[in-house]
Formats: sequence, structure tokens, C-alpha cells
Amino acid sequence: QVQLVESGGGLVQTGGSLRLSCAASGRTFSNYHMAWFRQAPGKEREFVAAVSWSGRSTYYADSVKGRFTISRDSGKNTVYLQMNSLKPEDTAVYYCAAASRLSVGIRYNEYDYWGQGTQVTVSS
Repeated sequence: QVQLVESGGGLVQTGGSLRLSCAASGRTFSNYHMAWFRQAPGKEREFVAAVSWSGRSTYYADSVKGRFTISRDSGKNTVYLQMNSLKPEDTAVYYCAAASRLSVGIRYNEYDYWGQGTQVTVSS
């Protein structure tokens, strides 16, 4: 079992930045690929970014490529999402997820553990 707790969400103006954190506890953090998903009201949960268990490979949705950066710190059992140049369409609840599969996935059903989510609101 892995427990995930997100933090760092909030209200920011268009063009601003936020850094989300996801603290993991339970089983060995370094065994899991980690990802961020988001869900806006009335929309399906969508993939944002993922990082492999080693931290050597990262993946991004086209909509955030060049603006968001995912990273992990195994010493702190934490994964981060640095979000720059935020847009109103980035407004959503952001979820951290963990998966112990062989390859990194970008679909929500490929992840085994989820946090409770943190709200990000970007005002225009």
C-alpha cells in the first residue's frame, strides 16, 4: 500500500507559477512510476505528466509540454510538478498517482494508488 498526499495548489493569475508536491509513504517509493493527472469540472481525468521510477524518463501531455516539469526526490519520497506560464484552462483538481508496472503509463487505469487531489485555479 502506498499513501499519497498532494499539496501546493491554490489561486494564481494567468502567467503565474505554482509547484505541486506529492509526499509518498508506505512501500518503497523508488519502486513506483509517478504521475500527475488533472480533472476539471464536467471533464474526464486527463494525464498531465509522468516520471519513471529511476527519474531518468519523463513524459508530458502536449498541452503542458514546455510549461510544466515533473521531478522526483527519492530521498524525500516526493514528486513535484513545477507549473509555469499557467493558463485558465489549467484550472482543475490535480492528482498524484503511483504505478508499479514495468513501463510508464499515461492512462488513469494504469495507476494503482491515488492522492486526494489539490485544487489549482488560474484566474484570467
